[in-house]
Amino acid sequence: MALTYFKRYRMETDLVGRDLSPIVPQGYRLLAWDPALLESHAQTKYLSFRNELDSNVFPCLGELTGCLRLMEEISSKPNFLPEATWLAARELSDDGRLEYCGTIQGIRARDGYGSIQNLGIVPVHRDRGVGTALLFRALQGFRQAGLRRVSLEVTVENDGAVRLYQRHGFVPVKTVFKAAEVVFS
Repeated sequence: MALTYFKRYRMETDLVGRDLSPIVPQGYRLLAWDPALLESHAQTKYLSFRNELDSNVFPCLGELTGCLRLMEEISSKPNFLPEATWLAARELSDDGRLEYCGTIQGIRARDGYGSIQNLGIVPVHRDRGVGTALLFRALQGFRQAGLRRVSLEVTVENDGAVRLYQRHGFVPVKTVFKAAEVVFS
């Protein structure tokens, strides 16, 4: 095991005067926070991050039990924002069965900003607009809660996520380093 430092950006965006109407891709739907969906959020988070760089940065993302514990912690915080927490699902058939494929959570940060905790899309559903739809729905929720700015942290090497956030108005405002123990095989 070796201690590795991961470079991360703190990115921010302003919500004032922006059109935040999400365009949900055909065949998908966004589900508002419901405590009954906590395990579905955790499972989706796990499937989104388990084989990704961020599971090295945050090992809990690489384990289903870790994702469940993380969702329990986020949703039990006094500053948890249900209106900025969404689950994306793909409709499997006409009988209403759903496949969960994306998740996002939001909290009210100490500095009066909204803070995106995680935005994860299951790999087979990436590049279809699901992440953008979830992001915009969460941004609407932050604005609904009276917040004017939103921040997040993203690992710099996660090019797809950095591009997504920049495309939608997030700008890097600070560089931070996260130390993590990484097992090299």
